[in-house]
Amino acid sequence: MAFRTNTSQQLSFCDSASGLTAREQKALENSWAKIFADDIFPAIDEERFRVLYSERTQSKFNTPVNICVGALIIKELFQVSDDDIVESLMLDVRYQYALHTTSYEEQPLSDKSLSRFRKRCYDYEAAYNVDLLHDCVTDLGSKIAKMMKVSPRIRRMDSMMIEANIKKLSRAELLYTCVSKFVIFLHKNGQDALLAGMEHYYDPNDFNRIFYYNDSSKTDGCLADILKDADKLLDVCGQDFDDVTEYQLLVRCLSEQTVVEGAVRRLKEKGEGSMDSSMMQNPSDPDATFRKKAGKEYRGYVANVEESVSENGSVVTDYQFEQNTYSDSQFLKDSLERNGYQEEASILVTDGAYFGEDNQKQAEEQNVRLVPTAITGTEVPDIYADFKLNAAGDRVLECPAGYAPRSSCCSANGNGHIYASFSREQCLNCPHREECRVKVHKKVCSVTISAKGQFRAQVKREMKTEEYKQLARIRNGVETIPSILRRIYQADRMPVRGCIPGRFFFGCKVAALNVRKLITFRKGRGHYAQNPILAI
Repeated sequence: MAFRTNTSQQLSFCDSASGLTAREQKALENSWAKIFADDIFPAIDEERFRVLYSERTQSKFNTPVNICVGALIIKELFQVSDDDIVESLMLDVRYQYALHTTSYEEQPLSDKSLSRFRKRCYDYEAAYNVDLLHDCVTDLGSKIAKMMKVSPRIRRMDSMMIEANIKKLSRAELLYTCVSKFVIFLHKNGQDALLAGMEHYYDPNDFNRIFYYNDSSKTDGCLADILKDADKLLDVCGQDFDDVTEYQLLVRCLSEQTVVEGAVRRLKEKGEGSMDSSMMQNPSDPDATFRKKAGKEYRGYVANVEESVSENGSVVTDYQFEQNTYSDSQFLKDSLERNGYQEEASILVTDGAYFGEDNQKQAEEQNVRLVPTAITGTEVPDIYADFKLNAAGDRVLECPAGYAPRSSCCSANGNGHIYASFSREQCLNCPHREECRVKVHKKVCSVTISAKGQFRAQVKREMKTEEYKQLARIRNGVETIPSILRRIYQADRMPVRGCIPGRFFFGCKVAALNVRKLITFRKGRGHYAQNPILAI
């Protein structure tokens, strides 16, 4: 299919909007469709999606990309299905007006247009590791921020857990499901000769019969049978099915969950290695991972949102979607790397999970002031901020009282600790003796400090200033984003499985959230919490 930009948007004599009465025309002008048509639709850049289509102009041309992307955003805006958006585009003039299709004799979207467009984006990201929709949504977010006069100078960040659309399985159920899926594949492809004695796996009632209708005393026997059948499949199939997804999932499950001991396969026990959160949770979504946070278990993914904020409101200008083993600290590193050096000094407010000396230095190099609202980890004395260290951070040059140490050296085990010894008389008569936590010896007093500890003490001291407290308050507003994405946009109930499809749907939800913010702003219905620091 060849690519062509959507340039045919002139009004025709049979334009569906031209037949509206004055009252209907006024209602249309005052609806969300007017804002979408004037501000959002023209801002969708089609060119970045050219790579999804053929360069041969002799073939059939694509459905206009800006119509597909616009329809996907409206779909999330009103939480409707693909079929609903296609039907609404045919019958509702607001949808036609929003997507500039009022003059089309036949509406360009069919029942397969959106699914085929998504599939092209999935395949391209899988092949080249480039998320085209992410670039489109973040570019659109930046344009919306300019329309709302929201400066990127002050930003805030937060992450949220995303539940995968899968069932929680026990280890026995997981093994059974992997064996069953491969047996069903072989049965459907006429390989019944390999399935002697395993025909029950493709019976739809077999799972319930084994796990729900049997009592617990038979569980061990059932598990042993499943493992024997798995080994039998591996033996009879050899390498003939290495490229089959179901076979790969079975092999992965066996390698993660079991171990062969004395020619007998059994479940792994704790301490035998490879039992980590990256293990497959359900073969229906092999990308989903396990994470325990705040006492709650999650199976799925984690998303990070970055929001620009000013006195006119806020706009999500960047986001990321990964497996839930991804750390907040890494999200921050990725964001700084994507955004590069900031020509105008900016402020990024985060919670304590994003904090780290390396992240702080990377932010400073890119002209970004990192403002964590809290610091996790070991507490350090405030007095550590007044110690003077050398440029390398491995020697103490001067203590808070102004005394130079008699000797100073860095720990040999590489833990970053710096040992410094001072005159015994100086330390015993020093008013900071208790604060420094000195150890008194026969001839000297010693203190142990580290460059990281000093850095933490300096940040903690800065956090007590009034300006810092004002900046820290700005972050509170970003806590609403995960709540809105869950309650209004159903982020935990996405009808897809896999990291790439999940990332695509999440991006559409972020775009819809930004569009709603713009509509609220244009209609003058926004009520924003004012903070004095935003006016600086």
